[in-house]
This record gives sequence, C-alpha cells and structure tokens, in this order.
Amino acid sequence: MDTRSLGRSGIEVSALGMGCWAIGGPFWAGAQPLGWGEVDDEESIRAVRRALELGVTFFDTANVYGAGHSEQVLARALAGRRDEVVIATKFGATFDEETRQTGPDDGTPANVQRSVRESLRRLDTDRIDLYQLHINSLPIPQALDLIPTLESLVDEGLIRAYGWSTDFPERADAFAAAGPRCATIQADLSVLRGSFEVLPVAAKHDLGVIIRGPLAMGLLGGRYTAGSELPRDDVRGLSPEWMTYFTDGRPTPAFLTRIAAIRDILTADGRTLAQGALAWLWAYDARTVPIPGGRTVAQVEENAGALAHGPLTPAELADVERLLGRA
Repeated sequence: MDTRSLGRSGIEVSALGMGCWAIGGPFWAGAQPLGWGEVDDEESIRAVRRALELGVTFFDTANVYGAGHSEQVLARALAGRRDEVVIATKFGATFDEETRQTGPDDGTPANVQRSVRESLRRLDTDRIDLYQLHINSLPIPQALDLIPTLESLVDEGLIRAYGWSTDFPERADAFAAAGPRCATIQADLSVLRGSFEVLPVAAKHDLGVIIRGPLAMGLLGGRYTAGSELPRDDVRGLSPEWMTYFTDGRPTPAFLTRIAAIRDILTADGRTLAQGALAWLWAYDARTVPIPGGRTVAQVEENAGALAHGPLTPAELADVERLLGRA
C-alpha cells in the first residue's frame, strides 16, 4: 500500500504525493488569478519537510506555479535531502518570473530544451525525475514531435522519465505508444467527477496514474458550505470556466449534494472527509498516486494520515458508486 511504481519507469514513489501548485503563491493571466492567494514560504517549507517525515516521497510541481516560485520553494525545502525524494515538474507554459504574468503555451521542442534547464536551475538539482507536458489539449502530432527531444533528455541524464498531464485518453494513448520512456499520465479525478477514461489507457501501456485535484480543489476538505465565498485573489474565487467545483467564488451546489450523499461512507473508521476521498481513489484504481496540495503543516498531516487508513473496502467502494449513480 505504501508505495507505487511510476509505470514502466520503475521509479518508486509513495502512494501519496504532495501537489505544489498552492505553495507557488500568486501568478496571473492578465487580471485572472491562477494561484491560491498569498502564501508564507517558511510555512510551505515546513509543510514539505513534514510531508517527507510522514512518508511522502513524491513532490509534483510545474514551472508555471507562481511563475517559477513553487520550484524555488521546493528546492529550499528539500535542500540536503534530494536523494530521498522523487521530483516531478511540468513544461509548456510561458511566463515572466518578475511580473508573474503568464503568456501563451509553447509546445515546441525548443521550448522543452529551454524549460528543462530553467527548471533545473530553480529546483537546484542535476536531474528531474519525471518531466510532464502541461498542455492538456495539445494536438497529438505536436505532442509526438516532442518525443525525440524528451528521449534525448533522458539519455543526457537531465530527466529520468516523462509523461503528459492530459484528460484526453486518445492523447495519452498516442503519447505512450510512441514514447519508449513515457511513464505516466496525470489526470483530473476525484470521487465527485473526473477523467475516468484515461485509466484503461494507463493499464494498457503500464503507465503510472498521477491524480491531480483529488480533493476537488479543496471542496473535499470538508470546510466549505453553500455560504462559503472564496477571496478574489484565489483562482477559485474568480472562477475561470474550467473551475467546475466552484462557481463565481462559491461551491457549486451539485457537488455539495454529492458530498452529502457519500460523507458517511468516506468518514467511516475514523477517516476525515479528505482522507476518505483519497481512500476512494486507491480503492478505485490501485495505480493511482493522488497529489493533494498543502500549504500548511496541518493540511499535510491530515492528507498523509490517509496512508494509515489505506483504501476503502470493496463494499464501501461499491456503496459510493451506487449512491453516485455510477454502479
């Protein structure tokens, strides 16, 4: 239960990772916030170190989170302990580190070559364990054009394996079929909704499955109600179109209804709601490595506590699926 292999790469990671989007702090696309509000870097560092103490060895970030700041904070937190962890980051975004404004996506081989070296600098490391394409809907021919470059980076020792963060099964299928050292697919999935269709693709190609959004952008943390309103400097507060869990800064009512229907099952045996949501993922597909975010030591401790409980039982899983109308 405690470890997973990142697909055919053979890289071993903890069954639970830590997502590092939120610790990057603010960044924007024009007036649209893309971060989770202001952060305390020192608390972020304590949170990362606490996660490692509790058995979390897999840390997932992206070059664009905080316009490079997340990678820098992660480097500070893991200083002196690099060989104890597996670091994943992503490429494809463009941004200005000073203004923290994002630009257009760039899915070209030249950008891969630039981006990997910039991420290595910010992460203060000589290699990236898992390097992931971060353009969800990049056309398949353009994605396949990146494979020779990614393979050469593996040969150079700058990365150990690569993958794609995409919710499109046909994209994942094509990329894995063409990429000898493609190891993972990263998909948006929680007990409430998500990219179920990528899971058979992962099984077909022996890919690891990294789960982003396992706590439904915080909705499965249990503290938001119909009356909650997120601040406007939070990506959830000024909700972009893809932010289905929140609408106009408030929890989307349909998802609160679904949580109410399954809360008792997820919180059985002393689990918190968040721990139950993570347990559902492990029960639903044993390949999954959820990467809930955490900005504080308390959040990390709660998430890591799910490891002690393990997956839901088959009966509990069946009950959840029945109550959500998926059985």
